[in-house]
Amino acid sequence: MDSLALGADLEPEPVVDEHSAVTLHVNGDPTTLNVDHRTTVLETLRESLGLTGAKKGCDHGQCGACTVLVDGRRVNSCLLLAVAQDGATITTVEGLAEGESLHPVQRAFIDRDALQCGFCTPGQICSAVGMLREAADGHPSHATGPDAPATGRGGPVALDADEIRERMSGNLCRCGAYPRIVEAIEDVIE
Repeated sequence: MDSLALGADLEPEPVVDEHSAVTLHVNGDPTTLNVDHRTTVLETLRESLGLTGAKKGCDHGQCGACTVLVDGRRVNSCLLLAVAQDGATITTVEGLAEGESLHPVQRAFIDRDALQCGFCTPGQICSAVGMLREAADGHPSHATGPDAPATGRGGPVALDADEIRERMSGNLCRCGAYPRIVEAIEDVIE
């Protein structure tokens, strides 16, 4: 019975505190950091670089509030270890604008008032930018019909409201601004 007692034969594992130097190209600027191996890209962006656009929502990759672009693809930055991204190009919502000129998706979100509290908006915008590129590169979604002209041929996938909703489904908005978000993305496509 004593051998079944909680922790009777177990020694606590020592905490491994290892760091490595990584170079991240964040919003066009190469930055070399010494990161703890347990640090996520989201934590690195927010705490080490002061880029607070990407938000910590669920911290489990389920809400999309932390979405950024890594090498042009949208990712949940709360799930990526910074040490594994050495050499990667990372674009946050802060890096989408060119000087004083907002990215067309940023402008469309403002024009359509596609936000309420705004907490999810940076992730929604980064996801929309990545999604538009994925569709332009011919990546089908669950909503893409098998007879779509681009399916399997690498051509652009036409984006209607159903395609946009499906492709943006990884980004949650607790305020329910979805209709305006879809309209804003449609404005950029037109």
